[in-house]
Amino acid sequence: MSTDIWAWVHDAHQQLAEAGHHRLAEAIYELPGHANEGRNDQLDAVFPEAVATARALDLPWVEVYLRHWRMQNLLNKRHQGEQALPEAVDLLEFAHREQTASCPQSVCVVQDFAICHARVDGPGFVPERLAVLSETLDRIEPSRACFDCLSREYSDALEDDGRPADALSHLDTAATRMRAAGQRLSLHFHHSRAGTLHLLGRDEEVLALLDTAEQAERARGSELNESDRRWGAMLRARALARLGRVEEALALLPPADEAEQHPDLRPAWVATVEILHAAGAHENTAELGAALTGWVGYLDSTGSHRPCVDLLLAGGQLALARGARTVALTLAATGERKLTQLRRTDGVAEQVAELRAAAEALPEPELPVPPAELLALLAARTEPGAPEADADLIAAARSRYQGDDAGATDLVLHLAGLLGALGHTRAAADLLWERLDQDPGHEELTGLLGAVLIDAGDGDGVRRLADRLMATSPADAHWTRARWAAAESRWAEVGEHCAALLAEEPTRINTRRLAAAAATELGDHPRAQRLYEEILLHALPAEGTPPEEQHRTVQESDLWHLVTAATANRDWPAVRAAGARIGIEFDEPEGPVEEEWQFVTVRATRANGTAADLPAVRTGPATARLLPVLGDDLDLNHGDVVVFAPALLERPPGEDAPQQVRERWRPVFQLLTLLDPAGYTTWWIDGAWPGDKKWAAFRQDLNEAGYAVWAYSSDEYAVTDPKDEDEMLPGIYAAVGVPPTARAAEADAVLRRLTKRWKHPLAWLDLAKAAGADTARHEETVERYGL
Repeated sequence: MSTDIWAWVHDAHQQLAEAGHHRLAEAIYELPGHANEGRNDQLDAVFPEAVATARALDLPWVEVYLRHWRMQNLLNKRHQGEQALPEAVDLLEFAHREQTASCPQSVCVVQDFAICHARVDGPGFVPERLAVLSETLDRIEPSRACFDCLSREYSDALEDDGRPADALSHLDTAATRMRAAGQRLSLHFHHSRAGTLHLLGRDEEVLALLDTAEQAERARGSELNESDRRWGAMLRARALARLGRVEEALALLPPADEAEQHPDLRPAWVATVEILHAAGAHENTAELGAALTGWVGYLDSTGSHRPCVDLLLAGGQLALARGARTVALTLAATGERKLTQLRRTDGVAEQVAELRAAAEALPEPELPVPPAELLALLAARTEPGAPEADADLIAAARSRYQGDDAGATDLVLHLAGLLGALGHTRAAADLLWERLDQDPGHEELTGLLGAVLIDAGDGDGVRRLADRLMATSPADAHWTRARWAAAESRWAEVGEHCAALLAEEPTRINTRRLAAAAATELGDHPRAQRLYEEILLHALPAEGTPPEEQHRTVQESDLWHLVTAATANRDWPAVRAAGARIGIEFDEPEGPVEEEWQFVTVRATRANGTAADLPAVRTGPATARLLPVLGDDLDLNHGDVVVFAPALLERPPGEDAPQQVRERWRPVFQLLTLLDPAGYTTWWIDGAWPGDKKWAAFRQDLNEAGYAVWAYSSDEYAVTDPKDEDEMLPGIYAAVGVPPTARAAEADAVLRRLTKRWKHPLAWLDLAKAAGADTARHEETVERYGL
């Protein structure tokens, strides 16, 4: 098998585009980038339509390709394990059917299978991983890029089996074979070898290898991308830390928020922090512990059982070093549960047991007051306490409490709240479930339990709680289900449960807020407006309402949402009435709101799922007129008036920001819906840049004729000089917006008239075809200028 995957991708893209399947063609190019760069939202937006189209067109090779890149994202960027296992197994079977076995990407699917089993339990699935990888490596040539990838996976399996020396030998043999076949080793291959050298304690060699590999990349003219630089810094920091060069390691260690953003970075980052902490060079704070706990919970939820255990053991050791008894015990309990999900527990079971014993050996804190008085003492503090220390105090008070059931429940509520804040949502839920069995009618228990279950993403727990509540408190059951549906963006279900709840308790305010938000997400703006207006009717007066009930009064955000919904419904009296309550002064006392306020940015979503920030002029409290001429990846265009959500998507720069930054800042709002389409049609022009004066005159003439133009090319865009093919000319690639009153032939004539005296002609081939004009001139321009 020797098909060049990227040559095949190029051919497949071209064939699909020529056949009119442009969205699938673009998905083929976009999906690997989304997958590798962790653009998860964009990938999730593009993938379903793309794979459905591939199946409808009976293109099994394309389906294998698309599913493989999605698996790469699920495994390498989201660290899914058991959650992704059914798809990994199914994809391996599909990729080795008769109609797909020759697909170049079918080999890559073997890597997906191996990675997924490593996420579930690397050591436990070593035999299966080695078997499938060995069989595949035996049948592909070392000259293929897949040989590099699969060799690294084979090495990883050997490392998981406790054989790093064999792993290094395998990598070196593979490298020799690849070089002999003319294949260049990837930077990922060198990173993998650096990791193996680290396991063998050869950290000086790690540093030398990274330097040599990166210098070779640059010598070939290949600049390191952000991911390569990040991983290079991470691997160097870990090696330097173990060599005792802590200052250099700290300088290179990526910040914690990068590890938060990139799950694949976390194991090496935590290992480095452990080394630095042992050397007294890195703080071991409760915030660090909470971050690690959050990562443990994430791996737990995705079924990455082995990485989860490895990480919780590291977090447990750090908790022991902080003296955080309750946190360490909680991590030990999580480890004991995770052991039941591993195939192979030798070594790791002993570590979990040692963590449990060490946590239990930590002394319980002395209580400053009797257990029944502790919560009052903590509440009376003027300064907030340390969450881990408070958790230890409350856990100690709970173990010694001898009072009534109400006091015991209060201790559980506070301890669960602290555990949840520290990231131990599952442990908090277990604690609340246990107490709920003893105090089944306690509203605060059920409320907090519902919130914790939703935060933990525990759908089974939410359903169990809602079913339990339905017999005694149907309204609370519907509220729990509505919040869970909202967390999963199931907006129709949110509306159904909120409606059922309001039938039980018509005066609920937060229920109406959630129902209105769901209606807005569904595009049901009349219903959203009605719900916000009902809030005004049922809300309590602001004056005289106690602080704990203030959520039942009218909030300014309610009025803004009402303005937005009413705008989408063109209910201008309602817009003006709600706006007046906010303090908005309108230019006119009645009629549609069409004013000139300020420049803003409206964020829309392209067909491929990526965000598009569109410059606009704000024409009212919730409307804006778009300025750019747009392509077919958005159902919007120049001059369209849109409705946007009132909340700012980005904070304005602070006073300490440079003045230029503050002056250039524009509010960014999320697009809700199109209100008034202007009817412009987009045609593209391409060619050599005519110069600033000619371009300015061209724009002005177009605008005066009712047209619009928007340049998309940057200063770097260049076209071929037809007089000397080795020279380049500055170029311009722009979109022309043709008003609805003009036909294609008229637009063609306008462009010909305005550019006829230019030294270099522009091309607008598609417009010329639509106008029925002679396309020969445009085809010649495209050819001569390399457009």
